[in-house]
Amino acid sequence: MFVDQTKVDVQAGKGGDGAVAFRHEKYVPLGGPAGGDGGRGGSIYLVADSGLRTLMDFRFRRKFKADNGENGRIKSQYGKGAKDVYLKVPMGTSVYDFNTGELLGDLVKNGQQLMVARGGRGGRGNIHFATSTRTAPEIAENGEPGEYRTLRLELKVLADVGLVGFPSVGKSTLLSVVTKAKPKIAAYEFTTLTPNLGMVVLPDGRDFSMADLPGLIKGASEGVGLGIQFLRHVERTKVILHLVSMDPNNGRDAYEDYQTIRKELAGYTTDLTDKKELIVASQMDIPGSEEKLAKFKEKLGKDVVVYPISSVTHQGVGPLMNAAADLVDEISREQAEKTAEIKVDEKEYVYSKPLDDKFEIERTGEHSFNITGEKLERIVQRTNLDHTDGIMLLARKLKSMGVDEALRNKGAQNGDEVTIVDFTFEFVD
Repeated sequence: MFVDQTKVDVQAGKGGDGAVAFRHEKYVPLGGPAGGDGGRGGSIYLVADSGLRTLMDFRFRRKFKADNGENGRIKSQYGKGAKDVYLKVPMGTSVYDFNTGELLGDLVKNGQQLMVARGGRGGRGNIHFATSTRTAPEIAENGEPGEYRTLRLELKVLADVGLVGFPSVGKSTLLSVVTKAKPKIAAYEFTTLTPNLGMVVLPDGRDFSMADLPGLIKGASEGVGLGIQFLRHVERTKVILHLVSMDPNNGRDAYEDYQTIRKELAGYTTDLTDKKELIVASQMDIPGSEEKLAKFKEKLGKDVVVYPISSVTHQGVGPLMNAAADLVDEISREQAEKTAEIKVDEKEYVYSKPLDDKFEIERTGEHSFNITGEKLERIVQRTNLDHTDGIMLLARKLKSMGVDEALRNKGAQNGDEVTIVDFTFEFVD
């Protein structure tokens, strides 16, 4: 089964908690704090693999979770970091944030990696909080939560040449003749339900990849028929071979068919008519095809080059493949020159965004309040509240952020309950 779109959930690992510990050993006077840091949580990466052709591996398993980091230990020992998780995807996979639609990255080269969920940092142990006035701090940080994201993976076949046209114009037959691919071929429309990919090897040693895409019909770019599902695969092709049937018995006007497909290519989200195109008159072995070709050329204009072929008799197939190879080489050179001119600074995609200082206070009862806010909630999650020192540290941070003053303005009184995430405390004015 060909799967070219899927939705997956990825959860990176939480960082390990920092430890609160002290050294009490016979020959270590004034041992002091000795709580180590927590280990980093595992991150999740997508890796492009040339051996995969579809997103089938994600059809039945769509949730992936990395391990949490180990908690800090006594004697200033750091916790062990968790292993990262690497998920293999086919080359040509585009990765989007499912909720925002943001393009996170394109995996087009074998071995290319993209971090899609960053593991949480480990919390600091109490060895980091000792000062000249606070020699025995019972303060440590909890590990940072790992990133959680819902992703949309979209595969766009990586082919140098793409075959487009109405159903039953001979695309699959041509692919089977010039490559070792074995697409399904039958005498009815919509035989091809999924893209087929093959490799063309010419006698002069040149080669290029070719994709046979499901047939397009009028309205394909607006969702009619199967075409809208596969127009995305045309995006990555360098050259389009536009096949038009010269069968005089199919009751269709070749020029109208050609213009209809061009309109659908132009109506896609990306204008695909900008791509280099070779016009191919197919099925030239059928009696009466020469007359239909002459009328087609007349409507196109005398300056337009048309390649007449018959995949059955192999008439004109060789010259067409040579012309396609020449065009692929030309475009490859142009792209290489453009890449050389533009200096690209490769950098890892970072999902962490500046935390918002804003918070909101909601009265949930006569004597209870709930506070929400991105940065505020992160501070509470990272503070170890098992010790009095940690609670006092959190109280100072809340005061410096203006939480106390905001609660007073909301009418909070002594003894009222205030909840932030899952931490509840009494308000003291």
